[in-house]
Amino acid sequence: MATFDLQRRKLLVLGGAAAGLACLPGSAFATLSTPRPRILTLNNLHTGETLKTEFFNGKSYDKDELARLNHFFRDYRANQTKKIDPKLFDQLYRLQAMLETRKPVQLISGYRSLATNNNLRAHSRGVAKHSYHTLGQAMDFHIEGIQLSNVRKAALALRAGGVGYYPSSNFVHIDTGPVRNWS
Repeated sequence: MATFDLQRRKLLVLGGAAAGLACLPGSAFATLSTPRPRILTLNNLHTGETLKTEFFNGKSYDKDELARLNHFFRDYRANQTKKIDPKLFDQLYRLQAMLETRKPVQLISGYRSLATNNNLRAHSRGVAKHSYHTLGQAMDFHIEGIQLSNVRKAALALRAGGVGYYPSSNFVHIDTGPVRNWS
C-alpha cells in the first residue's frame, strides 16, 4: 500500500510539472531552452543614452557587454555603477519574446545607490526601504509601442520575480527577487 501511494505521488508531481510547462507561452519556453544569442535594445530616459547589446552569445554571457549594461543601468544621480544580476536581462529578453517585439526598452530606473533610494523614499510613498534596485536586481521600464497592461501581463506570466504595475507613472517594475506582484 505504501509503495502504491509513493508511486501515485510521483505521478501527480510529474503531471503537475508537465501541466505547468504546458502553460508557459511557447515563445517564452523556447527562449529558455534554445541556445541562441540574446540581444537587447534600450534607451535610458534620464541620460538620453541608447544601447544595443548581445549580452549572451548562445553559450555564455559576454562579460564586456554585461559591463556595458551595468554602466547603462547605473545610478545616474550619484554616477555609481553596480553589477546588475544577468537574470534581469534574461527576464527582459524573455518578455520581448513573449510580446513578439524588438522595440526599444525605455529604462526609467535601474540601479539605485542607498543614498538615492533614501532620497526618493523621502519624496515618494512608492519607494521601498529595502529596494531590489539597491542590489542591482530591479528595473522600472516600459517598451516602446507596447501597451503597458500587456507588458505587465507578460511579466506576470513569466513568474520570474517581482512585478509592480504603475500605470499612472507609465512603467512596470520587474526584479529577480521572489515571485510576487503589486499595483
